[in-house]
Amino acid sequence: MKITGLRTRRIHIPFDKPIGTSIHRIEGVSGLLVWLDTDEGITGESYLWAIGRHRVPVLESIVRMLGERAIGKDPRDTTARFDEMWTEINFLGHKGVSLFGIAAIDWACWDILGQSLGASVSRLLGRRRDRVTAYASGGLWASMTIPELEAQARDFVAQGFTAVKMRIGKPDIGEDIERVAAVRSAIGSRIKLMADANQGLSVNHAIRLGRKLETFDLVWFEEPVQAYDLEGSARVAAEIDTPIASGETEYGRYGFRDMLERKSADVLMPDLERVGGVTEWVRVAHMAAAYDVPVSPHIFSEHSLQLCGAISNVNYAEHMPWFAELFQERLEMVDGDLLIPDRPGMGFRFDPDAVERYADE
Repeated sequence: MKITGLRTRRIHIPFDKPIGTSIHRIEGVSGLLVWLDTDEGITGESYLWAIGRHRVPVLESIVRMLGERAIGKDPRDTTARFDEMWTEINFLGHKGVSLFGIAAIDWACWDILGQSLGASVSRLLGRRRDRVTAYASGGLWASMTIPELEAQARDFVAQGFTAVKMRIGKPDIGEDIERVAAVRSAIGSRIKLMADANQGLSVNHAIRLGRKLETFDLVWFEEPVQAYDLEGSARVAAEIDTPIASGETEYGRYGFRDMLERKSADVLMPDLERVGGVTEWVRVAHMAAAYDVPVSPHIFSEHSLQLCGAISNVNYAEHMPWFAELFQERLEMVDGDLLIPDRPGMGFRFDPDAVERYADE
């Protein structure tokens, strides 16, 4: 089997209402859909996303550069294709946009491999489970009022979620405490609660806030400080009892090795596009297992399920509905768990009608 071509399509999904974190105002999400064609009629799919449609052309350039160099090669040899791309990006560097490009091609190759064998990627990796606990992540924004937070938190519980995540990071610690208290009261003590500061705090602020948050029994306190400040994150982790979750903005196995060695997080959150695709995501997860550190995938809710299905030290899956309409299939949740599909490849295919509806060209 040989790769014969690469196709891409830019998309934009607008939100009905802007949402906010401690550092973002988001009016919609933009992305790049990727198809990797072969001479045997099997096509692998993947996608990248960004906040801001002006960033998508940059992603498209790196994907095309790497994809064109894979033409004529066997996509089923996923390690060989990854290693070639890793060598190719040496001049550009092994962090940042380069890893986005590798991710798109690598992920599509794994999709092709699974389809060619009639097996899901989780089967190819060694399936561990057929369901994983989900946390609702598509709401409870920092831009919402307390009554809005309370109403949405109750709605998430009514939908069957047993864990929810809210955004924090207000300048005033008292305001954050009031908002977390309101959500905890709305969902009760049995529902798991996470809080995400989206890198919006200083180290000292994060420590002070983290100590006050401990009364709410959080599963984790996510990205309290800037992602590049591994030393600062380690200080926060050492000073509070609540586990620190981070890693969605880290790149490749070497970045995560630094996080583990510095003890900058208690839970790692590799992102499928930033880490470098399926091949590198699995390497990071296994490395974390050697430190007895759990992992939880960032976004890419549909496709990350295949990783959740094969990795022993996964603890939660993020349920983010932003991209759900792009696919022919839908996520299925039972008793708060997302079911992990056993369909060939990555298990989700683009819906042609949705692609046309959200096309941004």
